[in-house]
Parts: sequence; C-alpha cells; structure tokens
Amino acid sequence: MGKLQLVDTLVIGSGPGGYVAALRSSQLGMNTAIVERKQLGGVCTHVGCIPSKALIAESHRHDLFRQFNQAEAAATFRNAQEFKQGVVNKQAGGVHYLLKTAGVTILEGEARLVDEYTVMIQQAGQEQSLSFKNLILATGSRPIELPAFPVGGRILSSTEALSLQEVPSSLVVIGGGYIGVELGQMYAKFGTKVTILEGGAQVLPGFEAELAAPVVKQLKADGIHLVTGAIAEKAEQNADSITLHYSRNQEQHKVTAEYILVTIGRKPNTDGQLGLERIGLPVTNRGLVETDEQCRTVIPHIYAIGDITAGPALAHKASYEAKVAAEAIAGHTSKVDYKVIPLVVFSDPELSSVGVSETEAKAQAIPMVIGKSSFGINGRALALRETEGFVKIVADPTSGIVIGAQIVGVEASTLISELALAIEMGATVEDLAMTIHPHPTLGEVIMEAAENAVNKMMKSKNRQQI
Repeated sequence: MGKLQLVDTLVIGSGPGGYVAALRSSQLGMNTAIVERKQLGGVCTHVGCIPSKALIAESHRHDLFRQFNQAEAAATFRNAQEFKQGVVNKQAGGVHYLLKTAGVTILEGEARLVDEYTVMIQQAGQEQSLSFKNLILATGSRPIELPAFPVGGRILSSTEALSLQEVPSSLVVIGGGYIGVELGQMYAKFGTKVTILEGGAQVLPGFEAELAAPVVKQLKADGIHLVTGAIAEKAEQNADSITLHYSRNQEQHKVTAEYILVTIGRKPNTDGQLGLERIGLPVTNRGLVETDEQCRTVIPHIYAIGDITAGPALAHKASYEAKVAAEAIAGHTSKVDYKVIPLVVFSDPELSSVGVSETEAKAQAIPMVIGKSSFGINGRALALRETEGFVKIVADPTSGIVIGAQIVGVEASTLISELALAIEMGATVEDLAMTIHPHPTLGEVIMEAAENAVNKMMKSKNRQQI
C-alpha cells in the first residue's frame, strides 16, 4: 500500500482512552486517524467492562428467578451470553458511528513505530505507512499470566471466562481482587461451585475491612468458599477437570474443579511489535510509560494514556486522560488532576470509593470527621429488599469540605458520582445535608451520612466553646 497523507494526530488503540482521544482531537479541528489491531472499542467493550457487567446483571436476574424456582441454569446462561453479545455489538457499533461522524480516519491493523514520526500498519500481509505530527499511545493492557498457570485448556483468563457457553459445574479463582470477586460471584449466582484463593489476609484487599465485610458475607451466602493467605503453586489438567495445588500456613492443599480462572492483575501493552524502544521511548520495570501532567512523554509530541501509564487501570481514567492529551496537542492548558477517580466493584452488594478513605487519612495524619448512615433504614432500600451496607463520608473537621467517601450497598456504583462531584467542587457536608433529595430514594442515605458528619462537627465545636 502507498503512504497515507500526514495527519495532525494519530491514536494507537481504540479503547475508552483511544477512541475518546480521537474524538476530542477531531472536535478540536485536527486531522485525526486511529489504528486498532482487533476490534473498535478495545478490551473494555469486547472482553472487559461491558460484557462482564452485562453477565453480572444477568446473574442477578437469574438468581432472583431461581429463588422462585423459575429458571434453569444452563438455558438461562446461554440466553445471558446472547444478551451480552448484543450489548457488546451495540456498544462497538456506537464507537464506530461516533468516530465516523467525527471525521476520524479508522485504520485496521497492527501498528509498528518506524521512527518518531512514522508508523507502519500491518494487516493480512499488507503494509501501509502513515506520518503524524503528534501521537497518542492508548494501547491498553492484558491479563497477567502466571508461569505455573499459562492460559489454555482449563486455565482461563478473564477474557475466556466471559465467553464460556455453558455454566461450569465448578471453578477455582486465583486472586480475590475486584475481577476475581466479580466473575466468581457471577458464576456462583448461575449455580457454579466457586472457590476463591487470595494471597492476602482478605478478599478485596484494596478496601477497608468494614467495607468489604458485607460483600464477604454475601459471597459466603452465595456458596463461595473463600481461602485467604493461599499461594497457588501448580495445576494438573485432565480431560474433564483440573486440580490446583496450593499452600496455606505452610500446609499443602489441593482443590479440583472444571476450570481455573487467573485474575491477578493486568499487564500494559507496551511490548511486542509496537517498537517503543526503537524510537527511544523508555518504560519502567513494570512496562509503564512515564508522562507529565499533560500526558506527554519524554518525546514532546508523543503522549500516553490509560493502562500503560501509572495509576489505576480504569476505563474512566483513560477517557479523562484522553481529553487532556488531545487538548494539550491543540495548545490548551489542560492538565490532569487525579483528586477524584472513583473506584467501583460490581459485586453483590456493590462497592465504591472516591477520594481519601478513613484508613488513608489516619495513615497520613489528616484531620477528619466521619459521617455514616446505613441502608438498613432507608425506605427505598427496604422496598428493594437491599438493606445491606452503608455510606461513609470523610470530611475536614473544621471546614466540613468533603475529601473522601466510600459506599457498600445497592447502586453504590451510581451513588458515588454525587460524592465525586462534591469533592471536585469543594462542597461541604452541610451542602450535601441541605440539598433536598427526593423521597424515597437511595440518595437519602448520602444526605443522612452528611447530616451525621454535621452533627459531629457541631458537637465538637460546642465542646470547644465550653
């Protein structure tokens, strides 16, 4: 193929970072192209956020029907997979439509950097080169593989786990982080006998123990066997099962299941044919690309966003950085501010966190006041039969400015946005308490947690005046 014309901005990768970067670049008047080696939308759309949440939602519906003896697991799971694929296809189609209507040139193939201003795109034995003025790297990440548990056969990564066409009779999950808990619980609700092995002292190790406790309670109610302090060592496969050997408290154990799912984290896609070393762009020992506050690398016209940069590997972080990078290329003064990056676990009940936690505030000797309220007495939660959990707000004890919040309970993934906005705009707990929330809604729990913090501040102030 011949050489394409020079573009202002080239984006490599079309996940939630890449396609948003391309859209914003085009909106700002730059001639923009995007390269994708697999499917538009990236991991998030096809084998990550979207399909996993579709199956999780279906598992909740199935679990509800099963309680009333109205569902048969295998048939329902096949229907769930069909539903999931429909959602994925619609999302992917939406990404394609947005890019096309924005005037972004879409290129399919594997991108290989030739030099600082040229990329070679390979597809089906053909090559084409493209020159660019600016480059945004948004190549994402992939599941980490353990040497003793290479993906294949009855050893799955999250990618394969989302594509099973039948409900497995049993499943062992290595890793009790958010991916392991989400997928393990999803399969448990479809009727799979699930064991989760976690090397640390608790599952969901990034969350405070009191926040994880309601989830742990439900995991056990779903029939999941939790083993903490466990080190997976080796596996033995045969035709219809796999046996995992692990150690715990210096004792040897084993568990046999139909599949093993490995969920110990993700690895940045900065290796392979991409060729960062060819153009002199260094990566850390973890494979990450270092960037400044405008997502710019050490090569001034090359930017990096999303999972290949430091910080949590979250789709919404990538999308946020995408806008900053595109605007920086356009000459704007945009820069990243990571004060507010919500974290959500789509477990049952859901978990969410934003800003500073109580544990972090204590560790950093940050003065704080805590406001809490339970879903247990909330009218909407009672009506939904979802009364487990609470809202916790962390605020400055003098000004009342909200600096953090954590939620465990129904719709925590949605409710956290109000608290993220509060932190972003410098709102106080009094602002939240005095905001009229509709009744009966789950949002009232946030209002009541804020009222609890206000009352504590008033009592403290009164004591100081005495």
